[in-house]
Amino acid sequence: MSFAKIYSAQINLLSGTIVSVETDLSRGLHAFSVVGLPDKAVDEAKDRVSSAVKNSGFGSPKSKNQKITISLSPADLRKEGPSFDLPIALSYLLASEAVNFDPEGKIFLGELGLDGALRPVRGVLPLAEEAKRRGFSEIYLPKENAEEAALLSGLKIFGMKSLSQTLEHLSGTKRISARSQTMCPPAAERSAEDFSEIRGQESAKRGLEIAAAGGHNIAMYGPPGTGKTMLARAFAGILPDLSEEEALEVAGIQSVAGVGSGKLVFSPPFRAPHHTASYAAIVGGGAYPKPGEATLAHRGVLFLDEFPEFERRSIDALRQPLEDNFISITRTRKTAVFPSNFILVAAMNPCPCGKALSKDEICTCKPLDLARYRRKISGPIIDRIDLWVSVGRIDYEKLIGEKKGEKSEKIRERVLFAREQQRKRFTEAKLGIKLNSEMRARDISAMVRLAGKTKDILNRSAERLSLSARSYHRVIKVARTIADLANSSEVREEHILESLQYRPKIL
Repeated sequence: MSFAKIYSAQINLLSGTIVSVETDLSRGLHAFSVVGLPDKAVDEAKDRVSSAVKNSGFGSPKSKNQKITISLSPADLRKEGPSFDLPIALSYLLASEAVNFDPEGKIFLGELGLDGALRPVRGVLPLAEEAKRRGFSEIYLPKENAEEAALLSGLKIFGMKSLSQTLEHLSGTKRISARSQTMCPPAAERSAEDFSEIRGQESAKRGLEIAAAGGHNIAMYGPPGTGKTMLARAFAGILPDLSEEEALEVAGIQSVAGVGSGKLVFSPPFRAPHHTASYAAIVGGGAYPKPGEATLAHRGVLFLDEFPEFERRSIDALRQPLEDNFISITRTRKTAVFPSNFILVAAMNPCPCGKALSKDEICTCKPLDLARYRRKISGPIIDRIDLWVSVGRIDYEKLIGEKKGEKSEKIRERVLFAREQQRKRFTEAKLGIKLNSEMRARDISAMVRLAGKTKDILNRSAERLSLSARSYHRVIKVARTIADLANSSEVREEHILESLQYRPKIL
């Protein structure tokens, strides 16, 4: 036998693609080539595979006068990473008749060390999902990746330590058992910060509660050291747990990016990139697009501390995900659309020196510096942030007082109640959305009832504040969330008035 074909898989954006690994052996001067658009890591597999095969007790491919051709199909898909090492080695051994096994229905993944040991790879979960969808029944991969792949049911997952162990199992010499399905944890891991530990700042806590209940974007502004970062981190603790479907989606994204734990985590992701992060790091990118922080925060929170200090184009690039819940990246070689449905939590000082709103200190910023600072946040971004909350200084007496605030657990119960109200309303209307923040203009007119003179108050206020059409609709959506927290079927005057209080006052 001089030909063999087995199957592997490749990450393509955030999903998997099945790749067939074909090996052809022919007589002639030694040559070892890999075709099918391999990147540098795949091309270097020739040396890793040769050493791994030799050190696993077989003749090295380089020691024989034969032409070895490895074809990775489909040929027009760029092959990346070291996960093809194991399937290339097995395909070669099968073609050279050094081993014999049936490769049908099996997927092979894994990087090989020079000694034949298997090393973990990225993106195992979406690859396993694609294998299951395509009708494969068994997956062979590094032992470190087995727990993650076993999050899916309906597949036999074999975690292997080395090429030798894989061959012993396939040949029947020494069988190992398939890994049992990874069980989901009973509850989400909660944030270490609790609202009860944050003294004062009741208006900010109220704004964050509304944001969590309706999925609204929120910005907090105030002098340095007033607790904006603590509030943002505590915010993650009042969000509802992810469903199993959402948790699998998040785990798949993190697996592709190489930042996941390999476990199913039901806590919404909380991403907090530094303000020096590049444009590509925030929105994703590269010649072959990869997900950025806006996608890693999908189904969770994107916290941007020192908001105006981020690159202007990075901030403006958030327009699309804040409006449409996805981000589109177009490059010369490829176009990608990544999911980006997150709650934006921004924190900022009112000016570069941070003293603009202080009662006791004088702002030392020059007018030009102040204008440049505030220009970093464009009008379209301001419009897309539903709530703007002032976080002022706290009296020193309150900082050392014994009285604590309301616990995050109690606030989360109200958030869950409000979200259940929204779920029922949108399910009955068959709109296909879950949160008030997701309503379109046509949905607002159908789903939001303004009681009494509420509409007149809203219109007069909108004219006085010069609200854009987008801001006008967002005021209504926030008011609807406030009404849900109050268990009111109608949006009343007090709900609209409170919503209007959260429009920006410093920009």
